[in-house]
Formats: sequence, structure tokens, C-alpha cells
Amino acid sequence: MGKFVMPNLQKEKIVGYLKEGKRLDGRTPLDYRDIVVEENISPSASSSVRVKFGKTEVLAGVHLALATPYPDSPDAGTFMTSAELHPMASQQFDIGRPGINAIELSRVIDRGIRESGFIDFKKLCIKEGERVWQVFVDIFAVNDDGNLLDVAGLAALIALGKARMPVYNKKDDAVEHDFEKKGLPLDKKAMSFNITLHKVGDSIVTDVSKEEEEVSDYRVSIAVADNDGKARITAMQKGKPGAISSEDMESILKIVEDKWTELFPKVKEYVFG
Repeated sequence: MGKFVMPNLQKEKIVGYLKEGKRLDGRTPLDYRDIVVEENISPSASSSVRVKFGKTEVLAGVHLALATPYPDSPDAGTFMTSAELHPMASQQFDIGRPGINAIELSRVIDRGIRESGFIDFKKLCIKEGERVWQVFVDIFAVNDDGNLLDVAGLAALIALGKARMPVYNKKDDAVEHDFEKKGLPLDKKAMSFNITLHKVGDSIVTDVSKEEEEVSDYRVSIAVADNDGKARITAMQKGKPGAISSEDMESILKIVEDKWTELFPKVKEYVFG
């Protein structure tokens, strides 16, 4: 795994700019980069999408397979998220088995979606105790220029929102190559998306660049859903060794609430529009 080398002068410049309420790319501390979404990347997938925040780029796809239900939930489908971080995306990533970054990314996204209740797993049951649908979300990082968690999280959410159910041949207990018109059984009111914040110097920053990400003290990723017009936290993950003060946590929760209000209509349109 390669190491991202950050000159001290560059770190001082990043922190100094943030003290003035600015960033090196011209944004304010709480601004997001331009978001670009491209759908139908692969016709073979149940759905596929490319999402970019600035230069950070991620592909996500959904496919479904037949599975035996878990013993503790015989009448519910299953869900699995995987992430592949290839050296093509960053010299910090290695070829081979998933590293800690890929495992954390997939688990954070999986937890936010699963705990929100976005997928109705009961409706993925074909025959209780014997056969259910298993939903797979596959994430591939194309380029890492910071904030992969939010980019990948949005890509996964859109892919689920656009996914179509495969045709099930009950007689042969097999999946056909065609897709039905209907989508996954989703609870639109439970849709939850990820907002990640970093502490850089004395500032709380959203949608970090790669350089800002490298010099941050800590990271907090919060998955947020709608609760009658107010933000509802469905999952939370802290990363990096820095400690979060109570004052910082209060600021973070206020920022998340404000950014959720700003982003929720856009994300809803991306997923269901």
C-alpha cells in the first residue's frame, strides 16, 4: 500500500485557509463539490450507476440471486454490500483481498441502508424457510479524490432505487435473464443517505478533498433519513484517532441537520426521479 505524502507547508496552507472560512478549491468549509450522476452503466445489472463528487468517482451496481434464508429470519430476504478499492483509484489501495478501508466502507454503507428500513426484506421472501431473494450491492472506486464514503453511499442508494427485479422461474427454481418492470420493495419514506464530516484544524468540513482528508483529526459519518420533515439518524461511524469534544458534537449534529435539509430533495430526486 502506497502512502499519501503531505508536505507540512501544504497542511499549514489548508488549515490557514479554513481559519478564514475558505478552502483551496474555492469552496467554503460546508460546500459540496458538483454532483454528477450517470445511470444504466451496465445493461447486465439489475441497475448500475456512476456518481462523481468533483474528481471522486464511484460505480455501483445491484444484482439479485436466489438464496436460502437465515434460520433466524426464515421469511425475509438478505442483503450484502461489497466494495472494491483498486490501485487504479488510488496508490494507497492494493490488489487482492479487501483491505480495512474497503471493509469499513462497505459496512458503513450497508449499516446505513439496512438500519433505516429502506428495503422491505419481508417482500423478498419467495417461500418461507426455503427460498428468498438476496440483494447484492457492488461498489467499485474509479478515482479517490476524497470522501469516498458519501460518494459510494449515494451511488449504492441510487442503484437500489433504480433496480429491477429479475424474472423468477418458479417451475425450475431459477432466475431468468430478463427483468421485470417492477423495482425492489422499498420504503421510500425510510430512505437514508450518508453525510461525512471531518475535523481539519479548528474547522468542521464536509465533502473533503483527498488532501483535507489526509490532514483531518477525525471523521464522523452519519446516515440520515426523514422523520416528518426532520432529520432522523439511522447509523453513525467514527473514524481516525482524534477525539470528539462535546462542543464539536453539537456543531456536527447541527451541520448534519442543515445539510440534510439542503440535500434531501436532491437525493430523493436522484434515487426515485
